[in-house]
Amino acid sequence: MNLSIGIVGLPNVGKSTVFNALTRAQNAEVANYPFCTIQPNRAIVPVPDRRVEKLAELVGVKEVIHATVEFVDVAGLVRGASRGEGLGNQFLGHIRDVDAIVHVVRCFSDPNVVHVSGQLDPRSDIEVINTELALADLQQLERRIEKLERQVKGDAKLRPLLEMARAVEAYLNTGQPLWAYPERDNEVYRQLNQEMRFLTAKPVIYAANVDEDDIEEDSECAREVRAIAQEQGAKLVKFSARLEEELAGLTDAERQEFLELAGASVGGLEQVIREGYRILGLISFFTFNEEQARAWTIREGWTAPQAAGVIHTDFERGFIRAEVVPFETFERFGSWAEVKAAGLLRVEGREYVVQDGDVIYFRFNV
Repeated sequence: MNLSIGIVGLPNVGKSTVFNALTRAQNAEVANYPFCTIQPNRAIVPVPDRRVEKLAELVGVKEVIHATVEFVDVAGLVRGASRGEGLGNQFLGHIRDVDAIVHVVRCFSDPNVVHVSGQLDPRSDIEVINTELALADLQQLERRIEKLERQVKGDAKLRPLLEMARAVEAYLNTGQPLWAYPERDNEVYRQLNQEMRFLTAKPVIYAANVDEDDIEEDSECAREVRAIAQEQGAKLVKFSARLEEELAGLTDAERQEFLELAGASVGGLEQVIREGYRILGLISFFTFNEEQARAWTIREGWTAPQAAGVIHTDFERGFIRAEVVPFETFERFGSWAEVKAAGLLRVEGREYVVQDGDVIYFRFNV
């Protein structure tokens, strides 16, 4: 499984620049006018993880396969998007399948890039986007309720789903997002959300797109976005997309040096992926063979057979055992043989819960 993230925001907040910075490529057109992003931009990028690179070095293989994350950048949303204003509403369907949303908030000053409301106002900007996402969910839900009301006449088993849909509709009408819905652990709600893929049910990472001079210390705008994120229990990242886009062609070492000079210890991509993994409860484990070392993404709490199934369904179906070494232990001893000689190779069964950083060799029989 791989992480997928949708990027939303008002026009001219730097969404496409954020996309280019995160993917370190000029994939998205950037221009000083609304609705520049006509088609959704997509890019799949490797998840930065020095551990899998070190593993490849230790076992002497050249090929390194990182876990990946997909970014989807859609047209900027404006007030009234849910009623057809602008173009953003036409592309919301492209982010219904993502795991999380990065909400870009403009905190940079540039007289050459027009702000849609004429001034920096992060609270108002955030409210516009969140309202339009909620209205899009409501429109979709209203159509589903109409259909369920017809279907339930011939199939009474659908009544709990209809009742849940009405309850969710009432909650959305209060202006609250579904990530805060009190019944979100209810099995019927989960069924409805799986079907509808509610936008406001997705976890949010606010991205304060700041001026280069504001990377180290928060500007007033960035402080406001941070406060809003805390109020909503959301995550926040802060970076200068313009600066990182300009550094995209440099080597990792050169890029890191420039970022540190600007006051940033971690780049935007690393920040977004780190928070994405945290809010979704994702972890990585590693495997290697004679040709490659590879990172795999799973959900925290998955057992060894479930992790094996990410590699191949036969691995899960025929699971026998997992031979496990924490990455830190592998790095310290330098090889599988040395770990085994030290008596630190663990043999785990079907109930073993995989930990972040485990190096695993699966034994199976089909």
